[in-house]
Amino acid sequence: MTHIALYRTWRSQAFRELVGQKPIVQTLQNSLREQRFTHAYLFSGPRGTGKTSAAKILAKAVNCVHGPAEEPCNECEACIRISQGSVMDVVEIDAASNRGVEEIRDIRDKVKYAPTEVRYKVYIIDEVHMLTTEAFNALLKTLEEPPAHVIFILATTEPHKLPATIISRCQRFDFRRVSMEEQVGRLAYVCREENIAIEEEALHYIARLSEGGMRDALSLLDQASSFAVGTIAASDVVAMTGGLASDQFEKLVGSMKEQDIGAALELIDQFMQEGKSADKCMENLIHYFRDLLMIRLVPDSSVLTERVFDVARLDQVASRFGTDQLIAIIEVLNQYQSEMKYSVQPQTILEVAVMKACGAIASGGGSRPAEAPPASRSAGEPEPEALSQLTRRIQQLEEQLAKLMQGGVPAAGAQQPARSPVAPRSSNAAVRKASVRLDDFTSAVESHHTRALLGKWTQILAMVKERKITVHAWLVDGEPVAIHGDTVLVAFKSAMHRDTTEKPANKQLIEQVISEALGETLKLATVMQKEWKEAREGASEPAREEMTLQAEDSEPDKEPWVDEAIKLFGEDLVSIKDE
Repeated sequence: MTHIALYRTWRSQAFRELVGQKPIVQTLQNSLREQRFTHAYLFSGPRGTGKTSAAKILAKAVNCVHGPAEEPCNECEACIRISQGSVMDVVEIDAASNRGVEEIRDIRDKVKYAPTEVRYKVYIIDEVHMLTTEAFNALLKTLEEPPAHVIFILATTEPHKLPATIISRCQRFDFRRVSMEEQVGRLAYVCREENIAIEEEALHYIARLSEGGMRDALSLLDQASSFAVGTIAASDVVAMTGGLASDQFEKLVGSMKEQDIGAALELIDQFMQEGKSADKCMENLIHYFRDLLMIRLVPDSSVLTERVFDVARLDQVASRFGTDQLIAIIEVLNQYQSEMKYSVQPQTILEVAVMKACGAIASGGGSRPAEAPPASRSAGEPEPEALSQLTRRIQQLEEQLAKLMQGGVPAAGAQQPARSPVAPRSSNAAVRKASVRLDDFTSAVESHHTRALLGKWTQILAMVKERKITVHAWLVDGEPVAIHGDTVLVAFKSAMHRDTTEKPANKQLIEQVISEALGETLKLATVMQKEWKEAREGASEPAREEMTLQAEDSEPDKEPWVDEAIKLFGEDLVSIKDE
């Protein structure tokens, strides 16, 4: 007989078999018992948590020959045929491939007809968030007031993409991720029924990799049973998924703690030679340090004990690190994991991240030394952690003050209002603004150079995105306004986007791309859109015109129209000349 995937074989066929969704099961069973089920349901939650299974079970429960009942019997013809998907009145629609308004109009036209085989017509619309706006509009009225013989069940992993008008017409149930304990229990039951021999540690590892999705866990178990020979060990699952075993992590972390960068890089190269992926190594390394941090902060947490198989062993590793060190390491690794997504050399990024993490360990981060218990300090002596933080803060302030002095900020003895040295932003903005004469650019708005720039700006953005997508994210907020001489002026809506674009590395990349696109060496200057708008308005003001009044055969001081002009325009704007 052809093998059927475990997640299909062991798909829940009754409410009691749904794993990890007890509140939802209880609510649905109570409504079925009291005959108070509604006309529209919305099942939302992560993938593989039982949304579609619950929808099919509900369809069987309301149409069971012995029902509507709390549980379908799964023995009558209606239950069996609904499980097989052969009942015309129970329709399962994939909204990802049937997302248009025509498909929804077809449903709307057919709901008015009574069911022919069972008690209720049930429409299960999976991935409903994929429907178009027009399709949602076509569904609205039918979903609000369907015929008495129709039930709609909408399932989605992204409920935030649904219009509020749709959500308000449904009874919503939020499925949660299945806990580690419940997953391990279900996997152990499936292994017993399928005669699969597996170690308990392997069950925990599979459950952890599935991240709360029961379907993913069963798929991994199915794959592991094909991979392993005999009993499935944790090492088999690690090798199959391309992950790292805990003892390998201990070696790597030990090398990082001892500042043995050479040994750490050799281990990373060994992982790559074994076929491990750099991004998976980075992800698992972050999880490992997170577990170390959790052990330091909440050693007896039930959340931690269900995630980690051997807590005592991990506690020995965690005792070698301070809390601040672990936080600094996680921040470094997380930063480089984001950059790894856009890198063509992920192994190099992983190696740099590990070296940077070694630097974070060396700096200490205010970690608590094991050999200096609190009792050894006098009452007035500051803790080493606070002292270290204070020292680093003073160094930062001194560096920032030196930069301000180089930028031309007066010394402390000058008659200037006191300013905080930690806020040089306004000074930088003032210097930058002074270096750009907007009058020169307002006169160049209509030049052929500016038109060439505007014509190629889309191409410039695309080239920047190819080289570094993070710089593109900041530059896309700007709008090119003019070219004057060898300088391109870009106006920004957001000050944060402008300041990030002005950073030397980012600015150099943008200038290089602009020069390549336009075929000449150009520099980048920035301005806020508000400042640019004010400059344009000032340039468009008409020039002052001089009005001349000529007198004939009379003295200027006796001319009535001169007095009238003074009354109208004021003495400052009227000048009397003798000719």
